[in-house]
Amino acid sequence: MILAGIGAGIAALAAGIGIGKIGGSAMDAIARQPEAASKIQTAMIISAALIEGVALFAVVVALIAK
Repeated sequence: MILAGIGAGIAALAAGIGIGKIGGSAMDAIARQPEAASKIQTAMIISAALIEGVALFAVVVALIAK
């Protein structure tokens, strides 16, 4: 049970770090090319959603595999 909690925590932490890096990189890209903001934002949202999906899957697997 403890290992399931640790696994779920690591998955959530990794997802937070990944989304933070995506957001930071997107802000840098928008600052350099403001005219491409809508395309960058769309790609950022899709990437963040995919990371969230993988993180949710990892949390579920960690809690089921106890």
